[in-house]
Amino acid sequence: MPLSAQEINRIVVRGTNWVGDAVMTVPALRELRRLLPDSHITLATRSWARGLFEDADFIDDILISDERGLLAIPRQSQQWRKTDFDLAVILTNSFASALVPFLARIPFRVGYATASRGRLLTLPLPLPEWRSSRHEIYYYLNIINGLERALDRMGSVEERNPDASLEISELRVSRGKGLLRSEGIKEKLPIVALCPGSINSRAKRWPAERFAALADRLMKDLDANVILIGSEAELEISEAVRRLMKVQPIVLTGRTRLAELVELLSQVDLLITNDTGPAHIAAALGRKTLVIFGPTNPLTTKPFSDSAEMLREPPDCAPCMLRDCPIDHRCMTAITPEQVFEKAVAVLQGNVGKGSSPQLSLELHSPVN
Repeated sequence: MPLSAQEINRIVVRGTNWVGDAVMTVPALRELRRLLPDSHITLATRSWARGLFEDADFIDDILISDERGLLAIPRQSQQWRKTDFDLAVILTNSFASALVPFLARIPFRVGYATASRGRLLTLPLPLPEWRSSRHEIYYYLNIINGLERALDRMGSVEERNPDASLEISELRVSRGKGLLRSEGIKEKLPIVALCPGSINSRAKRWPAERFAALADRLMKDLDANVILIGSEAELEISEAVRRLMKVQPIVLTGRTRLAELVELLSQVDLLITNDTGPAHIAAALGRKTLVIFGPTNPLTTKPFSDSAEMLREPPDCAPCMLRDCPIDHRCMTAITPEQVFEKAVAVLQGNVGKGSSPQLSLELHSPVN
């Protein structure tokens, strides 16, 4: 079916299901806005994603659907049909995510021809051969690139530098400051957040005792504020870190919704984390981020930001992408608390200027925008 920009007034984008993936779709959403600036863009996603995208200027609204399973498909299709969308951009790979816009009778439907769903799409795209060797943001950008070609537009999406940054309002920044102050944060001292958990992979977790040793040293040697963060599902691992520590951190794991976590991360001087969603959020907000990589592939999934750095000591078996290590977890245990602490000190000193002492010079930050 021929595709004309004049026929596209309302667009629905089927968003991704994980926090890190959602951040990695930001460049594609920005390019979609550039490509069709006068169209109304709706992001169809889970309720947690509102905390990421509520201030975004590259979408117009958010359509929430937390239902799952077969019964959700006809209800979502009916909801989409009522909204009278002209184009569906499907960023996910599942059969169901293509079936919904098909049943909703959306005239134009673009996405990858995965999971035997090619016939459900009006613009089925082949999987790129380079997927395992390029960053994941290019996987999503390639869908917009395919749409641009179908619209017979000049120029390539990939000729522009991808922008994966996120901005939040002054009100949300103020709320982040208020949350920290309510927890008794010591102002003018470094604020270091640690994310020791990982929801979908035990193999991605740096050992709890090493996070504890690192946190103790940050608090003792730098007089830093140390905050443990994560979802409710990660509370057990944060509690294990707290019990192993000699001094007590602020534990916010399981106590913040994603929106509040975004606001909090906008105020940290440094996030030290496993390969998890908060790594992508903090880096997108421009906060310094150290990511401890083990079984996963940093080439494709590291935070796409100059503010993020990796800590990695890969053995021959890495990246294995396994969720549980079948041997001795050597990819993670090769990284010592001393290595991470030294890197953290270098990053913090870089934040406050050459030769400055981090514990004397840091204050709560200005708005991120």
